[in-house]
Amino acid sequence: MRRDINPEVKRERINEFKKTLKSMIFPLVFVAVIVVAVLLIVRFGAAEDDEPSVIPEKYEGSEEPIVIENDKLRLTMDPLTTNFTLLVKSSGKEWTSSVHGADTDPIAQMSEKGKLKSEILLNHTTQNGLDTLYDSYSFSTSRGIYDIEQGSDYITVHYSLGDIEREYIIPPMMTEDRFKELTAGLDMNKKIYIQGMYTKYDLKKVKDEEKKQDLIAKYPMIEEEPIYVLEAASGGKPSLENILADLGYTEADYEADKALVNLENTSDKPIFRVDVTYRLDGSDLIAEVPISSIESPSSYRVTNLTVLPYFGAAGTDKEGFLLVPEGGGALINFNNGRNSQNNYFSNVYGRDICLKKNDLVHDTRAYYNLFGISEGNDSFICLIEEGASYAGIQADISGRVHSYNFVNALYTIKAREQYDVGQISSSDIYGFNENLPQDESLVQRYRFIDSGSYVDMAKVYGSYLKDRYGSYLTLNTDTEAPVVFDIVGAADKVRQVMGIPVSRPLALTTFEQAEDILKSLKNDGMNNITVRLSGWCNGGVNQEVLTKARVLSQLGGKKGLDKLSKTAKDLNIDLCLNGITQYAYNSNLFDGFFSYTDAAKFVGKQRAELHIFSAVTYALREGTDSFFLLHPDRILEMMDTLKGAGDKYNSGIAYEDVGMDLSSDFYKKNPVSREKAKKLQTEKLKAVNDSGMKQIVVMGNDYAVPYVDMIVETDLSGSQYTILDKNIPFFQLALHGYVNYTGEPLNICGNIEDEILYSAEYGAGLMFTVMHEDAFILQDTLYTKYYGCEYTNWKDRISTIYNNYNKELGGIFNQEMIDHEKLTNEVSCTVYADGTRVYVNYSFADYTAPDGTLVPARNYKAVR
Repeated sequence: MRRDINPEVKRERINEFKKTLKSMIFPLVFVAVIVVAVLLIVRFGAAEDDEPSVIPEKYEGSEEPIVIENDKLRLTMDPLTTNFTLLVKSSGKEWTSSVHGADTDPIAQMSEKGKLKSEILLNHTTQNGLDTLYDSYSFSTSRGIYDIEQGSDYITVHYSLGDIEREYIIPPMMTEDRFKELTAGLDMNKKIYIQGMYTKYDLKKVKDEEKKQDLIAKYPMIEEEPIYVLEAASGGKPSLENILADLGYTEADYEADKALVNLENTSDKPIFRVDVTYRLDGSDLIAEVPISSIESPSSYRVTNLTVLPYFGAAGTDKEGFLLVPEGGGALINFNNGRNSQNNYFSNVYGRDICLKKNDLVHDTRAYYNLFGISEGNDSFICLIEEGASYAGIQADISGRVHSYNFVNALYTIKAREQYDVGQISSSDIYGFNENLPQDESLVQRYRFIDSGSYVDMAKVYGSYLKDRYGSYLTLNTDTEAPVVFDIVGAADKVRQVMGIPVSRPLALTTFEQAEDILKSLKNDGMNNITVRLSGWCNGGVNQEVLTKARVLSQLGGKKGLDKLSKTAKDLNIDLCLNGITQYAYNSNLFDGFFSYTDAAKFVGKQRAELHIFSAVTYALREGTDSFFLLHPDRILEMMDTLKGAGDKYNSGIAYEDVGMDLSSDFYKKNPVSREKAKKLQTEKLKAVNDSGMKQIVVMGNDYAVPYVDMIVETDLSGSQYTILDKNIPFFQLALHGYVNYTGEPLNICGNIEDEILYSAEYGAGLMFTVMHEDAFILQDTLYTKYYGCEYTNWKDRISTIYNNYNKELGGIFNQEMIDHEKLTNEVSCTVYADGTRVYVNYSFADYTAPDGTLVPARNYKAVR
């Protein structure tokens, strides 16, 4: 008997079913989208496998050494290995392209020995992130899959790299008569050896019809007479090749025998291609890799490349050091025994901001594109002239995986990004930047010095920069120490407006108050002052996108800023308006920013949305909003806006980011490589310089330095990695007197004593960050870094610090730095062109210098 269901209950069940169905729609659609995406990836990845592979090269040239030479250098290459030696004629020193004694290294494994004997290291990966490294010895020259092209002043090596069997000069098949003829003159042992390498087939004795047809297809001669087919393992082929060569078997014979068979190469192992050109340019060696020459099978991606990874590598019997661009510069002594520490690595110009970052990690940074090696009384520096923004400098000492000390540049060729498909796949899936710039190259210039001194290496670098940039690098005329004041105008703070929390600019220093600060500084005897005015427009220091410069009314508006600029002029103070030009904070359509069109794109094609991480929790910092990296074209527009503001208010300009951060844009329709972005920004900096406007940058990447008047917040000493033996002012030895620079703001740097000492050793000016308001006003904000910036609290101390510094060092800033020496681990001496010696004592005990000068503990002293 059927029981009737209550209508109310029925309706409730129907409604409940509808709710359940609705709740499932979004998850089902979401899963469907992911499944489709993965299927597309797999489909297109599989489709790529059908595309043509890279055809390997084959060296058929002479075994005689290949030589190119000029009046300064001679390069001699072994064509069988592509290893070369470079003779520096002025000193007689020979540098080697790789390690010639690698085979006898007592600690190196076989794979490491292959790397040591190589001119190229190539990393490649699959879509699932399976990484493999090929070295040019093990995967190219030892297999004969390369070629050499020689011109009047260059040598180009066309490398094919692959895990494929070397082609031996051995007949793949011989007829019975040919076999008997060839082995007739051999002794019994060799005849038995060859018979063991071949298998005899007689068509009359083959019963299996399928096997018979297969033999006829591959070896048509079997229909006429019995044949011998090569079926030897690879290990026996070298000996067989030598035996046949002694019998007069030639490559022409081999080609004729190959034509008699129909064999296909069925290997599915990938083959890659890279061209390296070596050229002598006066006293320099240039190594160049056109990016267009880097080829790979479509289902594989070349992720990294190292050119001449072990050029000048020194064994355990040598004395010298590796030069790396950490801070102003750092030295790693050969064989220093610090194998328990990590090897050295630093990204040139820092990390690419357009590569997604999901965690708080230490971002390495080198602000110039150079490394070097000093051995005994000889040395070289390697300048990365093209492709530096893709490079990371890596160095290591002997004793870790082999017995050699080395430094080189590792280039990122194809950036990648991991997709999160963990819910539907246990395999990792990666997306790659497929748009390689075909008009770019990786260029390394090696310049050789007949001295083992890092000072001489730095002076050669300085000469290179002055030759390259000409009148953009000229000695300044400063007679007093430069000092920079970063005056903080406004910061955003959440306040209640009619009971609603609203973020509004909070005035920390009005333009009128800034005028008072400038007058006070001038009255305290400071004459070489530069002011960077931060937080003056578009919401404050956390500036909204700079499509238009809107001067904050809370600070005094346009009239107030104009009056401040005139006051600065009257006081002979350089005022520079600080602006953020690469990022969009707190910005929307009303500010002239639309993230879908104006933001750069990650490798995975998402908008480049960035986040701030907490140094305490390592998670996203609470209370902070995300922000966006701008497309390179928009960055140039923001730079123009800032320049326009400088023109309007008769001031200089300061960049919060340009000259420090450098990013790609992986937007599929209009990709911009990191090198192209560097070129575009450099051209803009140069144009502003040509207009006569003063410019300030932070950190000071080398490409920006010739075109700016001041570099602030320079990382003088760098990170204190334990593998480093000594920090030195290498960059400053090259450029001191040609551009002014400062370290961190002294009052908020964390250790004011150390920063003053670094500044004295490195010949830097001083910097302070100040504001008018009491720090208490910044409670309940994220601007804790400004807690030590109240000017009235710092006024007297700033005056004392500066006047003492200027009294000792005021005369050095128009002088070249000509020498530097570490007298002890904690005492240094820097020497200038006019003979001034600056002693810096980091220790907690007084120090008496060799000339009798007493240098107080934790202090500096200049001697003229």
